[in-house]
Formats: sequence, C-alpha cells, structure tokens
Amino acid sequence: MKNENPLGVEPVSKLLRKFAIPSIIAMLVSALYNIVDQFFIGRNVGELGNAATNIAFPLSTSCVAIALLFGIGGAAAFNISMGKGEKKEAAYYMGNAITMMVGCGVVLCVFTECFLTPLLIFCGSPDNVLEYAKTYTKITAIGFPFLILSTGGGNLIRADGSPKFTMICNMTGAVINTILDYLFVSRLGWGMTGAAVATIIGQMIAAGMAVYYFCHCKTISLEKCHLKPQKQYIGRVTTLGMAPCSNQVAMMAVQIVMNKTLKYYGGMSSYGESIPIACSGIIAKVNMIYMSFIIGISQGLQPIVSFNYGAKKFQRVKKAYGQAVLVGGILSVGAFLVFQMLPRQIIGLFGEGSDAYYKFAISYFRVFLFFTFLNALQPISSNFFTAIGKPIKGVFLALTRQTLFLLPLILILPLFMGIDGVLYAGPIADATAGVVSVFMVWKEFRHSEFK
Repeated sequence: MKNENPLGVEPVSKLLRKFAIPSIIAMLVSALYNIVDQFFIGRNVGELGNAATNIAFPLSTSCVAIALLFGIGGAAAFNISMGKGEKKEAAYYMGNAITMMVGCGVVLCVFTECFLTPLLIFCGSPDNVLEYAKTYTKITAIGFPFLILSTGGGNLIRADGSPKFTMICNMTGAVINTILDYLFVSRLGWGMTGAAVATIIGQMIAAGMAVYYFCHCKTISLEKCHLKPQKQYIGRVTTLGMAPCSNQVAMMAVQIVMNKTLKYYGGMSSYGESIPIACSGIIAKVNMIYMSFIIGISQGLQPIVSFNYGAKKFQRVKKAYGQAVLVGGILSVGAFLVFQMLPRQIIGLFGEGSDAYYKFAISYFRVFLFFTFLNALQPISSNFFTAIGKPIKGVFLALTRQTLFLLPLILILPLFMGIDGVLYAGPIADATAGVVSVFMVWKEFRHSEFK
C-alpha cells in the first residue's frame, strides 16, 4: 500500500479536498487579476475605464484558452500515463505542454501588438472607449506569455501532486498585482497604464515561480529533451485539452458578440452604448468569482478521475464525480441567492454611476444569472469526459452553453425584445446546458464498467 499512488488508494473525499481546495484558491486568485483592475479603474477612472477592460477581456480569455488547451490537456495525459505506469511518456507530455504554452503566448503577444486597434474595434469598442482600451491592452499584451504559463502551468504542477504550490504561485502574483494597483492607480494616478503595469508584473512573478517548480518536479525529472516539440505528444495533449479550450474560445466569441450587441441595442435604448458594456463586464467578472469555485472543483477532480480511470478503478471515478457535483451544486445555490438579493450592493463596489447604470446592472444580475444554481453541471461534466480520455464528448459538452445555445440566443432574442433579449438569453442557455449535461453523464454511467 505504501508504494501505491495516493490517487488510487486514499478516500475520494479526502483527495477531492486535497486537490480542489488549492485549485479553487488558485482560480479565485486568478480571477482577482481582473476584479482588482476593475475595482481600482472603476473608482479612479470611471465608467469608460470599466467599459475598456470589458473590451480587452476577450484577449485575456484567449490566453486562458491556450493555457487550458496545453495545461489541462498536458495534465490529463500526464496523469493517465502515470496511472498506467508509463513514467517516461508522462515527462514528454509535461515538457511539450510547457513549450507550446510559451510559444503560443509569444505569438499571441506579437499579433496583438501589431493589430491592436482593429482587434479592439472588432471586440466591440465604442469610439469613446477605444483610447482607454488601447492604453490598457498595449501593455497587458506583453504579459500574455507569462499569463499563459502561470495559468496552464498550474494544472501541470497540480497533476504532479503539488496543488498547494499552484495556489501559492497564483496567490503571490495576485497579491503583488493588488498592492501595485493601489500604488500605481490610486496613489500615483497612472490610470489605465498603472493597472496594466501592475497586472503584468504580477503575472511575470507567478510565471517565474512556475518555471522554478518545473526544474524541481516531484514525480519526474524534466530534461531538455522533454521540452522539444514532438507531434505525437502535442497531438495527444491538444486532444485532451480541447474541451476546456473550446469552452474558453466559445466564451471569447460570446464576449465579442455580446459587446457588439450591447453596443448596438444599447445605442437604441435609454442606456446608451457604454452603460450596458460597462455593466456586463463588471457582472461577468463578479460571476468569475463563483465560477472559480466550480472550475476549481472540476480541476481538482481531474487527476483523481484520470488516474483511477487509467488504473481501471471505475467505482472511484463514479464516486469522485458524484461528490464534485454535490459540492458544486451547494455552492451554486449560494451564488444564486447572493446574485438575486444583493445586486445593487455588488455593483456599487466598482464605483458610482447614473440611475440608468444601476437599473441595467440590477436587471442583468437578476435575469441573466437566474439559473446560476444549475451552472455547476456543465463545466464539471465537461472536464470529467476529458479526464477519462473522451475528449470529443468533453468538447461537445463544453460548447453547449456558449456556442450552441447562448450565442444564437444573443443574436435572435434582441430582434424581438431589444436589449432585454440579451438578458433572457442567459437563463435559457444555462437551463438547456444543464439538462444536456445530466443526460450525457447518466448515459456514460450506464456502461458496464461503471456498474
């Protein structure tokens, strides 16, 4: 028993706490990068600054998509290989994932700097917001490789059995970002520039800590040969990471379409172009706090499920999924109550606004996020399929809410309901995605190995 991997023998509830809690904290800290910027910008720059961070948000989402593609994909491949006793193969999966994260981050940084203005206009920037968005994004783009490495690398570090280090890594970067935001924005008055500089400094430090860990891994020894890109390893990693990546890409597409829709229909309403964009950006980032718990649970579930599936311990796989959904469901009900009861208080934390500003924000909270209590099902289930080596199902489930349901509804409902159609698109998509998730997992558990 002493020589067995703890993932295969320790109680599932203990393992889920061990891996999920640090993962949740890491996700919360990661969310703070955007929340903290929004807080200081809202209080020191104002409504247009808030709108600018929302315009830039799809580019940050693209970084997270790359990080999850190679981070979760690499972690799943790593754990499945370790579960099968293939330690040599596991090292190549981790090394190739690290190389691809850094390389893609550099490419995305250069692309953004070269096409900054067209990209921000494409993301839906109104004319009065564009300069704020350009100032912020031109600097934060420098941090893209570091953001990708620290975010995706955290999944690899967690897979290596060090979830606490992932938490410490992200927490350190976020705390530094918060301190520097206060100094640069509130005290020195650097505005959007100060917020952007604070962000990339925090990301660089977090990435540096991840690099240090990779030089001292717990279960393997990474060498230069493991970092050399090889087709078979990259292919397996990208296949397993496609589900969470697809979900982020879908989120990015929805954010861009959402910004453009809010700008168009907001201009036709009493709210104007910038108020809906500013409000939706703030609320999306507040919702990220709740989603950090859910995604953290799903990421904590991944090494447990991957290892035990590879070791053919299917009842432990089933038990782990059930406990993750139960905890996620309880947290989702709590988030629903907060969003319904305290929308005015939450939005007030991010600076003052007009009566129209608060009216739209409160409606957005209560309507768009009405089915929050179901929103644990889709991300946990999607990551579950990826973790057991069934990425096609994982990708499909990852795309249900954003691409199959929410995106068409954002385009169709406003034709009949105006800007209110955007609000009602959210709960319809959430409810439908929840139903599909339950059906797919129920069907998977009917297979013989789970009985």
